Amino acid sequence: MKDIVDDVRAWTARGDRVAIATVVGVKRSAPRPPGAKMAVNDRGEVSGAVSGGCVEGAVVEVAAEVLRQGEARLLHFGIADSEAWDVGLPCGGEIDVFVEEYSE
Repeated sequence: MKDIVDDVRAWTARGDRVAIATVVGVKRSAPRPPGAKMAVNDRGEVSGAVSGGCVEGAVVEVAAEVLRQGEARLLHFGIADSEAWDVGLPCGGEIDVFVEEYSE
């Protein structure tokens, strides 16, 4: 997977504000390990990944809120085994994602 660093540098160089989402915890099976990152700029461009399925979309929405409101957020995603594949969290995994505005 492409590293987000190059995109974040390019975005901030052109004056974009950027939010960084980081997987800070996982339980059971999860598509991405702790430390996985995703960047979202104020134009709605995305780089990297923290999971898959609808989790990515939810994180992008929260990243936009973080950029508007200036307050970091800790998100928790968990789902029952029977619905896990539908939202991209196989085997009933749970993930915690911290979203904050990037500053150099």
